[in-house]
Amino acid sequence: MTLALNRDRLQTVAGQYATHDVHNQAAPASGFNAFAGDAVLSSAVSRDAPWATDRCLALGAIVGDQAVQEAARLANKYAPELRTHDRYGNRIDWVDFHPAWHLLMDLAWRHEVHSLAWTTRNPHGHFARAALSYLWNQVEQGTGCPTGMAYAAYAGFRSQPDLAIWADRVVGTKYDFNRYEVAEKRSVVIGYAMTEKQGGSDLRETITTAVFSHAGDYHGAQAQWYALTGHKWFCSVPVADGFFTLAKVGGGVTCFFLPRTLPDGSFNRFLIQRLKDKSGNRSNASSEIEYAGSLAILVGEEGHGLREILSHSHLTRLDFAVGSAGLMRQALTLAINHTSTRRGFSMPISEQPMMANVLADMAIEVEAATLLALRVARATDHLETNENECAFARIATPMAKYFNCSRVPAITNEALQCHGGNGFIEESPMARLHREAPLNSVWEGTANMMCMDVRRSLIKDPNTRDAFLAELATVVGSSKAYDAYVGEVARLMDAARDDEYLARPASEAMARALQAAELIRHSPQDVTEAFIATRLVGQAGGWGSMFGTMAAGSDLARARRIVSRANVITTHPGAHPEPLSLADSASLAFDRLITDGAAGIGASVASEKVAR
Repeated sequence: MTLALNRDRLQTVAGQYATHDVHNQAAPASGFNAFAGDAVLSSAVSRDAPWATDRCLALGAIVGDQAVQEAARLANKYAPELRTHDRYGNRIDWVDFHPAWHLLMDLAWRHEVHSLAWTTRNPHGHFARAALSYLWNQVEQGTGCPTGMAYAAYAGFRSQPDLAIWADRVVGTKYDFNRYEVAEKRSVVIGYAMTEKQGGSDLRETITTAVFSHAGDYHGAQAQWYALTGHKWFCSVPVADGFFTLAKVGGGVTCFFLPRTLPDGSFNRFLIQRLKDKSGNRSNASSEIEYAGSLAILVGEEGHGLREILSHSHLTRLDFAVGSAGLMRQALTLAINHTSTRRGFSMPISEQPMMANVLADMAIEVEAATLLALRVARATDHLETNENECAFARIATPMAKYFNCSRVPAITNEALQCHGGNGFIEESPMARLHREAPLNSVWEGTANMMCMDVRRSLIKDPNTRDAFLAELATVVGSSKAYDAYVGEVARLMDAARDDEYLARPASEAMARALQAAELIRHSPQDVTEAFIATRLVGQAGGWGSMFGTMAAGSDLARARRIVSRANVITTHPGAHPEPLSLADSASLAFDRLITDGAAGIGASVASEKVAR
């Protein structure tokens, strides 16, 4: 009896001083479909690639799956680890990844994020593949690097007979993480190793050298093998199965393809010297590597390596423009979800007038970025069949890469502020996005490099100017403000052609004009009018330098309609929702991988191959 009374008294006291009755926390952003709920993307796919709808729906469900989101967190929390040697002292030059990385790679490969453009017989394959990449960049950005590189690599393989086997394997959809020779693999991962310490973006400063080694049969075709010597400053995904790289032959920069495993099953001399300790993109291993008599196959002609690699760079630049729009979309989704499901000052935070201005302003920016990237993807589908679209893509691709990549940090910074302190802790995906945001601007060419390429297009090919302005002219007459802006853009393009100092303002003005044209064509009046009034008209009180500063062309009612349109999560589960049961059993695969331990896959594969 005494024990019972003491227990009751203790429970009463404990309840009296309880401090952890958790309430008014935002609902988790999970259990939704990022494609079905995205009015901009789903409408675009319906217009230009309706046959891809089911694929996009399947991938959209993965974006909102709680188990996949946890895999993204773990893949970034437990960074890759370099293993130069095995325990017996053998040089293996391998990297161990957390099992979550392999789950994500497997999902990306199965959903054709890397390959759809090359395997489909339906129209607008590049556009459809861009939609998948846009969605995948809302899952996890580190794995977005190998998907984009595999996508671009096919362009280098398909015209080279001795690399035909790589063209076949690079579009495989069964992720195959091992060090087997290409003939033994179901799919391959491809890397690029171009940049050197002394040159950076100026690839003409390459000092890696190559000397002819031998010619011989390589999977049914004659290959020219060279021995490479040199150091590469940035090499992403150093565990890839093969790499495009550059080296000088007799002073001329030349393109090569270097397999990690040679035809006899031995490992090529590919020395990983260290992994980069990066600010973001931590799930993905970036490295410095050394060639020491490493064997590589000549791609194209000696001395024409820069021209050869340009056939890939259009695709990588497009992918960065698309991926950056996807990253912005993820940040917006998180911001709307947090502010809609957390209350402040007696109402949902999203309903507060200033927050509605912020969210609507961000939603307009993300919609414009999305349509910009998808327009360039649509042009890419016609590179070989339409001269006008080819000229348009030539100038619009670096422009879109520059502008979208440069806008990501502003969006993620504002989205983090929408979360307050909750967004600045590593348990929140916002912290990861905030660290990720600057990367795309410096990868595959900085902002200045992209604007330089825009200007170079204007100088070398006048058709690019005509094609771009013709694109803008198709909606002239829809808005006086837009019409006036297009006239200014044309004058600024001509001025930039004559003066490099104006290349960046011209590129930004072009991006804004093309965004406006796409919004006029495809978006509701609320979004279009607010964009034109804030982004194109330089009037006082129209728009400031920060998000949430819309005045002219917008009011609270319009802002709330814009935010409602941008909300992809229409229902909000409880604090502990059940994970989705995915058709591809992603959740079960994740559980199984986690039990294997963080380093199991990479270590076991490397040791097995060395033993062989």
